Amino acid sequence: MSSVPAGVRWGLRAYAWLVLGLLYAPLLVVAVFSFNTGTSLAWPPKGFTGSWWAEAVHNDGAREALLVSLRTAALATLVALVLGTCAAFAIQRFRFFGREPLSLMLVLPIALPGIVTGIALNAGLQRAGIQLGILTLVVAHATFCIVVVFNNVVARLRRMSPNLEEASADLGAHRGQTFLYVTFPLMRSALVAGGLLALGLSFDEIVVTTFTAPAGSETLPQWILNNLNRGEQQPIVNVVATAVMLLSVIPVWLAQRLTGGSGGLTGRSR
Repeated sequence: MSSVPAGVRWGLRAYAWLVLGLLYAPLLVVAVFSFNTGTSLAWPPKGFTGSWWAEAVHNDGAREALLVSLRTAALATLVALVLGTCAAFAIQRFRFFGREPLSLMLVLPIALPGIVTGIALNAGLQRAGIQLGILTLVVAHATFCIVVVFNNVVARLRRMSPNLEEASADLGAHRGQTFLYVTFPLMRSALVAGGLLALGLSFDEIVVTTFTAPAGSETLPQWILNNLNRGEQQPIVNVVATAVMLLSVIPVWLAQRLTGGSGGLTGRSR
């Protein structure tokens, strides 16, 4: 196979950097404006200050919205870890009627537009006579958080050698011991990665939240949207938006680091 010409390689590199610039330049602009002495979005910034960060920390609305987002994301991630892991084991380890359609239904929520999921959940809750509250918000977020946990666990189970579990059973270990000492350690990084991705996905969700959040309560992304056009709040919105970007990027980066390697033994699946 002939090597790729140097011109093509440099062209692909330049194209990749161009795409990255288009993706991340707006985010960097928001971060720069969070330190701007002015209160408008006029470019270039008038000066440098960290006072807006101090004001954002003491902003009651932003602080309450942050707590709602963290509580919702934590509960939705916990639900997703339990249900997503159980579903992954059922799909990967057992053969039953409707297995393939069920697998498709599990991953479908992440492919559907958020507004469709939000409207469907809102209509379903109303028809069932369920009042919107923190629990409905957690359930709504869990519907798409389950997908990332399910995908991570299924991928790890497919790469794990069943010979290790069979050897554990041959040595006299029952199912609980085999799971605790053999299966769980091999899939632990996949669970952590799936949980981190679910946490980040839930934390910055806004479309589904709009249709399922209770009145008088808003998450941090909702607070940003509601205060975006208020001139006196614009600098604080820039600060909060920058903080949300950091809080969303860190879990994704950690998940990528955890799943970047081989992460366990591979082998045939059952």
